[in-house]
Amino acid sequence: MAIDRRNFIKTSLSGAAVATMGGGTVLAACSGKPAQDGAGKSGSCCANSKAELKLSFQEGTAPGKDLNEKFDYFEKLGIVGFEPGGRGLAGRVKEIKDALKGRNIKVSAICAGFEGFILSTEEAVRKQCMDTMKEIITAAGELGSTGVIIVPAFNGQKPAMPHTQETRDFLCEQFDIMGTFAHEHGTTIIMEPLNRKEAFYLRQVADAASICRDINNPGVTCLGDFWHMTWEETCDMGAFLSAGNYLQHVHMASRKRRSMPGEDGEADNYVSGFKGLKMLGYNKYVSFECGCQGDREVVLPAAVELLRKQWEEA
Repeated sequence: MAIDRRNFIKTSLSGAAVATMGGGTVLAACSGKPAQDGAGKSGSCCANSKAELKLSFQEGTAPGKDLNEKFDYFEKLGIVGFEPGGRGLAGRVKEIKDALKGRNIKVSAICAGFEGFILSTEEAVRKQCMDTMKEIITAAGELGSTGVIIVPAFNGQKPAMPHTQETRDFLCEQFDIMGTFAHEHGTTIIMEPLNRKEAFYLRQVADAASICRDINNPGVTCLGDFWHMTWEETCDMGAFLSAGNYLQHVHMASRKRRSMPGEDGEADNYVSGFKGLKMLGYNKYVSFECGCQGDREVVLPAAVELLRKQWEEA
């Protein structure tokens, strides 16, 4: 096909102009540096007023011997989301509901907990994944959760289907079934891209979003995890924008050791990603999924403060 050179140059220049609009907002955001508006103030010119930083903790994040003590700690720090694990969740619905009564805390996403894996070559293993996912999804719906996180296959799970178009088509079929079941129960399934050391099949947020788009099911969504994005994405902001409305959850950790945000010093810069979330009008949960190197009673409040500060900077 012949290329119209004049139109090509015009299109290229137009694209360059868009990329530099707003005082270099896009380039600055991808570098983690605050953009400057016409008045010289930091901030994103494209921030959506619906955007809100709603922080969530997994069950092991906060200190406390039981849920009530943990939730007391949540409230002290202004944490509004709780991300429990999916294993055994069906038997804990009443316990969690009781502990949440009268509190400004809701269940965010459910962190996996299923058995088997959906891309196994063995039908029994795939069935185990589908059956246990449906059990967790049912409990998630009862708890008002935003969704159940699922990974198609970890590197260590074998034998697995080959990385082909046929496998992707099969995955779309299976996730469509799960997503329909989730939607019927008032929740979703949430695909999680991981870094290549953990899972080669699904590594970038845009890959997960494209599967969501192709399935076109309101019960099928995806998440972005800052830890995995550190190794797989060229721009945090771009990764989140690529997900668009399919973005249902965000995971948070430090960027070198997967510890509390701030424990890896200057490397723990999330401003670019937060700019993307603000541009999307993201108002779901940003949930801690990380370890802790220092004193949790000291490090955790500092991490929360850091994220709120960087959210304002974005």
